[in-house]
Amino acid sequence: MLKKIPKWNLVLLTTLLAEIMIFGLINPRFWNIKILLNSFNDFVGIAIIAFFVTFVIITGGIDISGGSIIGLTSVVTGLLSQVYGMNMWGAALLAVLAGGLCGLLNGVLIAYARVQAMVITLGGMLLYSGIALVLVGMSGASTYEGISGFSQGFINLSNGELWSVPHSVIIFVVMLLIAYVLLHWTRYGRYIYLTGINQNSAEYSGINTRKIITSTYVLSGLSAGIAGIILTSYLGSSRADFGAEYLMPILTAVVLGGTLITGGKGGVVGTALASIIIGFLKLGLQMGGVQTQYIGLATGMLLIISVAFMGGQKFKVNVRRLLNFKKDREVI
Repeated sequence: MLKKIPKWNLVLLTTLLAEIMIFGLINPRFWNIKILLNSFNDFVGIAIIAFFVTFVIITGGIDISGGSIIGLTSVVTGLLSQVYGMNMWGAALLAVLAGGLCGLLNGVLIAYARVQAMVITLGGMLLYSGIALVLVGMSGASTYEGISGFSQGFINLSNGELWSVPHSVIIFVVMLLIAYVLLHWTRYGRYIYLTGINQNSAEYSGINTRKIITSTYVLSGLSAGIAGIILTSYLGSSRADFGAEYLMPILTAVVLGGTLITGGKGGVVGTALASIIIGFLKLGLQMGGVQTQYIGLATGMLLIISVAFMGGQKFKVNVRRLLNFKKDREVI
């Protein structure tokens, strides 16, 4: 049974268990299952986006606009429901679709206009956050306070429980299952891997790689929209700066989860485990008395270490080539 589980996922699972053990020894309250489950609210948005950014990176791309789309969808939700009086759930649905349109814009420019993904999504990050600020100004609400007054039913979307299980945990599992089925059980998922391994070969095989690439950015945008709705529900207000600090944790979750930054390899189970590791790491450091400003250092270290480790094999090959080249020159 264990042989069927990717080795890196076993490493992540071992790391997670060690993390729980160590932080529990530092502060026994960390072993309280209720506290651990409730902490999912703090990172479920990161995980949801990371699941589908995994798709993007497997194709060889990158999406750094997810945090800005969170802020935009949060503001759209508040504006439509609280200012213009639209039905709460209808407003949430339109906000998620707005996130999908942002992803579609990214995808079309990257796949069809052949512009570098980093450039487009960086521009998108600035564009979407700017639009969110403009919309907040149109509402007449303070940029700092945002738009509030949401119904209790909407608040319970993130803060409620079902059979003593927080809704955030259920949302995490549902989104993981959707991403897993799409990536690992469908032809579409195989096309994503083939596109990332060799786009030209995939094209010769009859795969429309431009549509595949575009669709991954659409999914990333939709997931950011969902994360924006969940974060708005959790905090009870709409603000343009929601998600501003999500960029590094999202990329860390994807890369630490075993997805190669160069594309062609990865999986959402690893991303899910990495998301939990990051979330529990922050919780454990907080409960251990570490000041908030130092917690970001831990996430940054994880990102650097995971990138270096995942690229370790390629690094070794390059070092060997360099050493062999030097030996050949000495012989000459």
